[in-house]
Amino acid sequence: MPVRNDKIQINVKSTSMDAELFSDPSWDPSIKRPGVVLIHEIFGLNEDIRRIAGEIVAEGYVVLAVDLFSNQTKAICMARIFSKMLTSSTDHFAIDQLKQALTDLAKLEYVDEARLGAVGFCLGGSLALAWSTSDNRLRAIAPFYSFNPRPKEALSRACPIVGSFPASDVTAKSGRALEATLAQYEIAHDIKIYQGAKHSFFNSPSSKNYNAQATEDSWSRLLVFFAQHLASKTNE
Repeated sequence: MPVRNDKIQINVKSTSMDAELFSDPSWDPSIKRPGVVLIHEIFGLNEDIRRIAGEIVAEGYVVLAVDLFSNQTKAICMARIFSKMLTSSTDHFAIDQLKQALTDLAKLEYVDEARLGAVGFCLGGSLALAWSTSDNRLRAIAPFYSFNPRPKEALSRACPIVGSFPASDVTAKSGRALEATLAQYEIAHDIKIYQGAKHSFFNSPSSKNYNAQATEDSWSRLLVFFAQHLASKTNE
């Protein structure tokens, strides 16, 4: 399936951020489709993220992949993000950037502003979780091997979440805590920890930690969950 990739700019206050918009050129532009913001891990917006974007597009979603490291030094950007995640992780500049990215995505004539979600990996998954606590436009998110926002009580405001975590990783503890917290606040969720899987198990099949079983199962769960909470027009 051909995938269209348009490079765009997200303007946030006095700064800007690069992003790439993925869609299917054969789509009827008069038909509004659900939109997903895709958030990379610490390796940035690379070919692996573009591959994942194409797979999401193949399922009928418009995808906006952000580049949080664009237009600034990667090391400095990462330090700023992680320092905030260790303190007040639900309110900082990266969340502002993601909110603006969602605003720009929702403005597209072929995107349904009532059906918006996010997918993130590691750093991106952690940001997606934090973001979900302060943006009610998000209908569902899918974090992979991520850390929970602080304070954890903020998750009482989160949207439905489908999360996937490797057992052989420090984030497994976060996954268990996430499931318990979402259950406490009666928020729809599907959290699974994969035995034998390591961090970045969803990366390219040629990568060291790729795990086919965990990848295939987590992808299937994501599609089912998004179909229920994000793709359906009747889920109001």
